[in-house]
Amino acid sequence: MEPGSDLDPGPEAARGEEEPRVKKRRLLCVEFASVARCDTAVAQCYLAENDWEMERALNSFFEPCVDESALESRFQTPSEPETCVDLSNEDTTDSTHSKISLSQNIHQEDGSMFCLITWNIDGLDLNNLQERARGVCSYLTLYSPDVIFLQEVIPPYYSYLKKRARSYEIITGHEEGYFTAIMLKKSRVKLKSQEIIPFPSTKMMRNLLCVNVSVSGNELCLMTSHLESTKGHTTERINQLKVVLNKMQEAPESATVIFAGDTNLRDQEVTKCGGLPNNILDVWEFLGKPEHCQYTWDTQMNSNLGIPGSCKLRFDRIFFRAAAEGGHVIPRSLDLLGLEKLDCGRFPSDHWGLLCSLDIIL
Repeated sequence: MEPGSDLDPGPEAARGEEEPRVKKRRLLCVEFASVARCDTAVAQCYLAENDWEMERALNSFFEPCVDESALESRFQTPSEPETCVDLSNEDTTDSTHSKISLSQNIHQEDGSMFCLITWNIDGLDLNNLQERARGVCSYLTLYSPDVIFLQEVIPPYYSYLKKRARSYEIITGHEEGYFTAIMLKKSRVKLKSQEIIPFPSTKMMRNLLCVNVSVSGNELCLMTSHLESTKGHTTERINQLKVVLNKMQEAPESATVIFAGDTNLRDQEVTKCGGLPNNILDVWEFLGKPEHCQYTWDTQMNSNLGIPGSCKLRFDRIFFRAAAEGGHVIPRSLDLLGLEKLDCGRFPSDHWGLLCSLDIIL
């Protein structure tokens, strides 16, 4: 949950930089609730009363003092946010299927195409969560991708996915708080190994989730992450990006490497990092920077956060490193998902999802 491209300075740009504050405060509520073992409504009260300073709010909650060793332990193993959220009821009719038209045949019978979806599903927003989860699953069912990369999954959402998506194997970056997940279609993708790379300096429970798989005889290394959010954490986000790029470089030369996730990147941050290595490409740029899927976080089009201003950013990105032999897997197309409002009047997420198709040279 939580912007991309470089925007010219001005009133709208300034507003856009401040608007992620809403999401940052939501993250603080979840972290506070995890530590204090309380619900997010209580967390919000204490944080608001203490100017949204975590330490002051926790001291107030645990008065007269906080056991720092216990506090550190609880941050390492946070409890589930809003564990009372129930996603088990599947009786409500979802009209998403009838609203979406399939613009292309994603799968070819000879297995010469590989399809993936990456999406920050905004599990931290508990409003209309059940219907929004159904909406996401409707897209997943419609396109039936080989691999799904998800960010901002919460435990009730994870349980719901396990129930609804039995044809997928789900690997998670955590199982508490909020976390990332990679879903592999069992009939097409064979899991070989998995790994979680920690981000030592993260303040937001972020890490890098990696799985090694085989698809149609091709070796793939798949990665996802939710890099540190908001403008104030630029330095940490750049450090996390460097970890991602280094891990992509370290993968076996025989493997095709795909990273897909919510990077929270601004273009100038990629430049500050030294740009992408010569053998790693940004799929959106590789495909000619198609305008229809440039912005994945668009407060003008997406009303979920209720932000009055307009901010268009390319947070969600796909990085690609070809296998050394070259040419076995090639990005082909890129589209946005989640552009239709659900019956509740909201979108499945405050982010658009990305649907990417790749050709497999047999």
